Amino acid sequence: MDLNPDLKKKILKFQKNEITEHFVYKKLANLSKDKKNAETLTRISQEEIRHYEFFKSITGEMVSPERSKIIIYVFISRIFGLNFGLKLMEKGEGLAQDGYNGLKGIDFAFEKIIQEENNHEQELIGLIDEESLRYTSSVVLGLNDALVELTGALAGLTLALQNKRLIAIAGLITGISASLSMASSEYLSTQQEETDKIPWKASIYTGITYLGAVILLIFPYFLFKNIFFCLFLVLSSAIFLIFIFNFYTSIAKGLSFKKRFLEMVGISLGISGVNFFVGLWIKRFLGILN
Repeated sequence: MDLNPDLKKKILKFQKNEITEHFVYKKLANLSKDKKNAETLTRISQEEIRHYEFFKSITGEMVSPERSKIIIYVFISRIFGLNFGLKLMEKGEGLAQDGYNGLKGIDFAFEKIIQEENNHEQELIGLIDEESLRYTSSVVLGLNDALVELTGALAGLTLALQNKRLIAIAGLITGISASLSMASSEYLSTQQEETDKIPWKASIYTGITYLGAVILLIFPYFLFKNIFFCLFLVLSSAIFLIFIFNFYTSIAKGLSFKKRFLEMVGISLGISGVNFFVGLWIKRFLGILN
C-alpha cells in the first residue's frame, strides 16, 4: 500500500499505541488475582497485539512501545485500583478511536479494529468490582462533610478568635469529634440500608476520610503565623481535595467531573463565606477575647 508521509506517520502513531496498550493489559493480567479479570485482560491484550500486527503490515515497520506509559499505567492501576487505571487509559484510547475513523476508507479491517476498541471500554465497565468503589458513597460523605463543616468552622473561628493556637485547638477538637460522630452515623445508616456494604467498613471509610481532611485543613495553623494566610491555605486545600476526589470518581465511575466539582466547591466556599461573617459578627457584638 502506497502511503503519503503524513498518513504513514499517523498510522505509526496508532501502531505504537496498540503495542503499548498490549503490554499494559498483559502486565495487569499477570498481576491480577481474579481469574475472570485476568482472562479478560489477556484477551484484550491479544486483540491489541493483533491490531499492532495489522498496522505493521501496512507501514512495513516495527515500533517499540512507550515504556514510560507502561510503567505509569501499571503503577496507577496498582496504587489507585485497576478500575481507575484502566478507565484512565481508555480515555486516551478513545481519542485514538476518533483518529481511526478517518482511516475507514483505506482498508475494511479498520472498521473491525474500531469496533473492537469500542467494545473494550464496555467490557471494562463491568470488569472489576473493587471494594473502594463500593464504598465511594461513604468516602463522599466523610469528605464532603469535613470540607463543608470544617472549612466553615475554621473561617468563623479565624474571625472570632484571631489566635492561631486557639483556632487550631478548637478546630482539631471539633474535627475529631465530628469524625467520630459521622463514622457512627454511617454505621447506623448502613445497617438500615439494603446494600452490599458492611456497616463497620462503611463507618471506617467515612471516619478516616473525615479525619484525614481535618488534619490537612488544620495543619497550616501549626506552621504559619498569619491567620488569614492560614485560612487561604485551608480554602486552597479544600479545593484541591475536591478536585482530586472528583477527578478520581469521574474516571473510575464514569461521572461528570465539572458538574460535581463546581457543586462541591460552591457549597464548601459558600458555607465558609457565611461562617466568616458569622465569626466577624460574633467578635464584634459579643466581644470575644476583648
